[in-house]
Amino acid sequence: MSTCATVSRQLDEPVSATAPTATTWLLLEQPGPWGAKALTSSHLDPALGRALERAAQGTGVRVALIRRPGRHADRRTPSVRQVYAAHTVPGAAWLHSATTTDPRRLLDLDLRALGRGDRHTFDAALGGRPHTGDPLALVCTNGRRDRCCALLGRPLAAELAASGVHGTWEVTHLGGHRFSPTLLLLPYGYAYGRAEAHAVKEALHGVREGRVVLDGCRGRTAWERPGQAAELAVREAVGEYRAEALTVTRTDALHGDGAPRRRVTVAHADGRQWHVVVAQGAAEPPRPESCGASVLGGPVRMDVVAVRERTPAHSAG
Repeated sequence: MSTCATVSRQLDEPVSATAPTATTWLLLEQPGPWGAKALTSSHLDPALGRALERAAQGTGVRVALIRRPGRHADRRTPSVRQVYAAHTVPGAAWLHSATTTDPRRLLDLDLRALGRGDRHTFDAALGGRPHTGDPLALVCTNGRRDRCCALLGRPLAAELAASGVHGTWEVTHLGGHRFSPTLLLLPYGYAYGRAEAHAVKEALHGVREGRVVLDGCRGRTAWERPGQAAELAVREAVGEYRAEALTVTRTDALHGDGAPRRRVTVAHADGRQWHVVVAQGAAEPPRPESCGASVLGGPVRMDVVAVRERTPAHSAG
């Protein structure tokens, strides 16, 4: 039986506008095996995992577990764990790091403030500092969630680490199993699908220079999916690759017959603006959205219908 990733490739399913959504990522190192819902089915105290899940609801923060590529032995003894927080909204993106021997200290964080981009709660609770090392390349490898993430993600993570990409980590879940191997690059928060090592290295080089590589890009996690589609469409249309140049400022529903449509306003740091019309539809033909799915589905897709630059006269209205 074909895997969900194989079927998606055969159907040439677009990866654009399929990124997970989070304004801020909170990452905790947790060695050892991960279950399908890793926060509550790993060697992390499940009570702590449930508490973090509850605390993060509605805050814009997404909590995930990370581990270094390779063997995942966990002797359950106290150890120093790496912790990262990354805010991904353009103009305010940052990546801070800390270490802790007691993961329960994450409960001291004000996650609503963290979701808004307040780095001080992270620094005060955990002794966090600006991350000065390489950008982070987080490769989804949670095979208990979907086997494609293990079959395709783990070899990619291992290859990146072996080739000297020091910011490589395995991560629990980025969604879109059928686009495996998937990864997230921080601090900017652009997700990628069907990733290969050479393309990841190119994208990481872009991050170091403040640029976005569009090949294989699923979108920026700071935006909901219509915003992801609109931002990428404007970048393609005008050849803008600077990571912090574009911001999604507004999304409006357009009423009418047919598929739901939204008008997304994308603003440039230089004052230009665009209206992008995005139509929501279902991918055809039906396909497995994950290897564990019992029925075939029609994944939601975002199709850009129009990209129009706003004139100064329109901008005033």
